[in-house]
Amino acid sequence: MTVRALFFFAAALLLAVPASAQDSLYTVSGVHVDAGAASTTEAFNAAIAQGRGRAFQILFRRLTRQADWAKQPALDAQTLVRMARGFTVANERRSTTRYVADVTYMFNPDAVARALRAAQIAYSQAPVRRILVIPMSPNVSHGPWSAALQAPAFKDSLVPFTVSAPEDDASLAALNLDTATWNDVSAVAIKNHVSEVGLVQAFYANGKMTVNIRRLGAGEQPAKTQVDVPMLQTVGTTYPAAAQAAVRAMEDLWKTRSAIDFSQRGKLTADVRIASLEQWGEIQTALSGIGNVTGVTVTAMNINYARVNLAYMGGVDQLREAVGAAGLTLTNRGGQWMLAKSQ
Repeated sequence: MTVRALFFFAAALLLAVPASAQDSLYTVSGVHVDAGAASTTEAFNAAIAQGRGRAFQILFRRLTRQADWAKQPALDAQTLVRMARGFTVANERRSTTRYVADVTYMFNPDAVARALRAAQIAYSQAPVRRILVIPMSPNVSHGPWSAALQAPAFKDSLVPFTVSAPEDDASLAALNLDTATWNDVSAVAIKNHVSEVGLVQAFYANGKMTVNIRRLGAGEQPAKTQVDVPMLQTVGTTYPAAAQAAVRAMEDLWKTRSAIDFSQRGKLTADVRIASLEQWGEIQTALSGIGNVTGVTVTAMNINYARVNLAYMGGVDQLREAVGAAGLTLTNRGGQWMLAKSQ
């Protein structure tokens, strides 16, 4: 295949937009509904409408930072219907005047995006990569604090996480939350097939429990946040509430990095090494599915190299996060951006 033919094949691929891989992010499961009315049909309709509003609130809080929760737009029932893709029901019970069920609602990502942009609310639109949580209290240990973080209630967290195994404690014994780097945890991260680690430390002092969270990522600057939790009788009885606060803080830490301000726009030039025509097609397909990438232009190309201009919304950190979620890496080497398939 000539370079000219390869170029036009690449351009055609850029025009192909695949189905969204983010549907699960816009699906809200297990919304319990219970409504009564003069007939079964009316009760059913009332229950589904009742649950749809609650489902949107869950979705809104899933996508946005806690500081923006008070800005949730007030949407009427018809608007919510237009934003929805459908629903499924489970554990259904009916009578002549009552309808009870657990409902899963599916929302249209584009419709949700339009509503949030109209309200000028920054939001995250990419699924989060799984992270490894290392429990510390105050040092690495697998006691009640670790057990609290593994509670079933956190399995559906926006930030999917795995708690490190007890057999890893010995290799992490010298870990210091304030000075730890990626090199200190990389071996355990590789073992667990993750590229991000969260050190989650709980300690008691001065009548309160403090939870410190430090996020470490390969080739990224560490990020840290802290939350205080009032004591509930004893340290042991406070751990579940502290774990809930820790999970919410992890979600907010990720959203702060990934929530896109769609009024902000940028451009950058990236070099792409091409191992094969198939790999080149995969890279372009991945780029076409990234919501905050608004344009991709190929400016130079040969058999094993391409240079592309990326136009995007939000900041560079949000772009890198979205690119990473799409199975690509975007790195800056001496002022030049490099784009590649993730290993």
